[in-house]
Amino acid sequence: MDAPARGALMFVRLLGALFVVATILALGLYWAECAFAKPPVPVAKLPCAEKLIPAALGFVILLRAKKIAAWLSDQFDG
Repeated sequence: MDAPARGALMFVRLLGALFVVATILALGLYWAECAFAKPPVPVAKLPCAEKLIPAALGFVILLRAKKIAAWLSDQFDG
């Protein structure tokens, strides 16, 4: 694997991990908003499910990283 393809793969993996980490941070912030409100508010399912969408996208990106990186490097080669 040459350097541009390796760089594209690293970029795609970083992007997928960023989606997952951002989702974890968003869920933690939502939990903190609910837990430290006066009076405490129960955590609702729908906002949690909405906040999990980027994590699902991040896991799909991580699973398909080689294909996405190959496509990305082909786009920039031509």
